[in-house]
Amino acid sequence: MANVEPLDDRIIIKQIDAEDTTAGGIVLPDSAKEKPQQAEIVAVGNGRLSDEGNRIPVQVNVGDVVIFGKYSGDEIKVSGDDLKIIRESDILAIVE
Repeated sequence: MANVEPLDDRIIIKQIDAEDTTAGGIVLPDSAKEKPQQAEIVAVGNGRLSDEGNRIPVQVNVGDVVIFGKYSGDEIKVSGDDLKIIRESDILAIVE
């Protein structure tokens, strides 16, 4: 992947692929799959600036798996990889 560094409180994520089968064993066609809201963090910005000019670091790290808002972020393509740039506030939870 090319070297892309997000600014401020932005985070670059790579969505985790949707399951091909249901829990009952039914194989889903591509048209029936919904994009998952889970992703792995690929890159993290330095954090946002406070009103006083202090840098507030982000709370997530590269490699974390997170759940993010369904319609958040901007999709980009870097070196053939489909990625998304979101703000830290679009992250709902860290999956442990």
